[in-house]
Amino acid sequence: MPSKPSARLAALTVAAVCAATATQLAALTSSAHAESVRIHDIQGDTRISPYVGQQVADVAGIVTGVRAYGSSRGFWIQDPAPDADPATSEGVFVFTGSTPKDVAVGDAVTVSGTVTEYVPGGTSSGNQALTEITRATFTVVSRGNPVPAATRIDARSVPAAYTPTGDTATNGSVNALPLRPERYALDFYESLEGMNVQVSDTRVVGATDPYTELWVTVKPWENRNRRGGTVYGSYDAQNTGRLQIQSLGPAADFPDANVGDTLAGTTAGPLDFNQFGGYTLVASELGTLKGKGRQRESTRRQHDGELAVATYNVENLDPSDNTFAAHAEAIVHHLKSPDIVSLEEIQDNNGSTDDGTVAADETMAELIDAIEAAGGPRYGWRSVDPADKADGGQPGGNIRQVFLFHPERVSFTDRAGGDAMTPVDVTRVRGKAALTHSPGRIDPTSEAFEDSRKPLAGEFVFRGRTVIVIANHFASKGGDQSLTSQYQPPSRGSETQRHLQAKAVHDFTAKILKTQKNADVVALGDINDFEFSTTTKILEGRGTLWSAVKSLPRSERYSYVYQGNSQVLDQILISPSIRGGAFSYDSVHLNAEFHDQISDHDPQILRFRP
Repeated sequence: MPSKPSARLAALTVAAVCAATATQLAALTSSAHAESVRIHDIQGDTRISPYVGQQVADVAGIVTGVRAYGSSRGFWIQDPAPDADPATSEGVFVFTGSTPKDVAVGDAVTVSGTVTEYVPGGTSSGNQALTEITRATFTVVSRGNPVPAATRIDARSVPAAYTPTGDTATNGSVNALPLRPERYALDFYESLEGMNVQVSDTRVVGATDPYTELWVTVKPWENRNRRGGTVYGSYDAQNTGRLQIQSLGPAADFPDANVGDTLAGTTAGPLDFNQFGGYTLVASELGTLKGKGRQRESTRRQHDGELAVATYNVENLDPSDNTFAAHAEAIVHHLKSPDIVSLEEIQDNNGSTDDGTVAADETMAELIDAIEAAGGPRYGWRSVDPADKADGGQPGGNIRQVFLFHPERVSFTDRAGGDAMTPVDVTRVRGKAALTHSPGRIDPTSEAFEDSRKPLAGEFVFRGRTVIVIANHFASKGGDQSLTSQYQPPSRGSETQRHLQAKAVHDFTAKILKTQKNADVVALGDINDFEFSTTTKILEGRGTLWSAVKSLPRSERYSYVYQGNSQVLDQILISPSIRGGAFSYDSVHLNAEFHDQISDHDPQILRFRP
């Protein structure tokens, strides 16, 4: 444990040491406090400080950054005289609770307080703990000192392996394990926690979001796609070069970046841990944005004999939104007016107002009018209103799936009786599979769809051939542990419900195919899971369905960008009769890569000849 402040240091005034350099501060600390605790002692060589819960006094360091906003206000300090152990960080955050006064970057300070392990998001999140000094008091020893040189993070320094998984503690936590920064990426980042770090000429792999955050990669060729993103293609390829960037400056100065742009020059600042992004460079110096001029994609128009079926999550669309014209532009000009569109996240007529309203006819009328005004067809639509507050999503919004269809190209087969709680079934009509209700909902009372969207089934006819379409919006990934979790591999508890949902949709599809072996069935929507996931495997079964996004090259398989990973959440699955014929698939990138997105999902489109 550290001793009380020495008489020599206690007697020093700011004026007496105003000319002290960082080196002089280190020497002073060494001579006067040989027994005192240093920052690298507090950090230790594991994720949890050996001093957690203990009082420390006169911890010396140079201020490298001051955070004067948000709920975590304070400043970072770094020891200018590091030890020789690469596993022990030389930086730490000093939590003050309110805006720190009388302290600035370059100040040499001594800090006293309690060593705390703060878990952003709470312990139930599974996030890594952030070592802090709390209940802090501090003394400015001198001003205007050189800031310790930033540690460079680049492709050579970040290991390819993400984190140990085979030798974790019994409960799966890596907290007790000694850090091996030369071998594991998460250990490498942890060994720099609180230190001044920098990246140079980095490519943006996650667009600027409303919280003024973006993601870059320090590994330019790591699972790169042609539009500049980093593709997440398996649970074992976490893409270790990804790093979140925030700023210590005004939000107005933060760049509006798209995927594929570059932060040219140096971006530098303390390395923090963020609740929603893991290890985060909080920049006091931001590189210059070099735009790539990324354009929104457009697909080709379907041929006369092709049926075009699309899925598009329009992100909580309700009549109060100002995005109707933009969504219409996307459907008409980028998707080329598909014959059938499964829309996810259509809200009721008054959006999040929780007053018992469940109808969405006003929402749909506004969208259909906007599509027509944009030069598209006058679409018809079908849906089933949910029971109030029974389908999850934004409280009061009553989101649901809706079918849009082009009545001059395809007809909808109406069969009455499909209300919110009545399950649709499969019957035989003139030797062909048919729905008992169209539109109808699959297993609406099943535990699989409790507080979640119920699949919507509809029967369409294109050029005399029946096509059954199942629109889905599976349970979200909310509550899952992040890739940077202290538990490795991270828990994905939300999968349990999606697996039940996938089984229900698979079994319903299997019933259709048992009734008519060559039936054309399309199951599509926001599956909220990857094309390589167990959810998708359950949906597919043994040849019942197949996720057509897998017809694309691996580098093109994505519909969503999360924490710098371009990944698949939206899928179109097809029955054997469609897979065995001529079809084309396109993931149309017009939202997920852009800072000014109107939805966080990219639409998907399938064209085939029934």
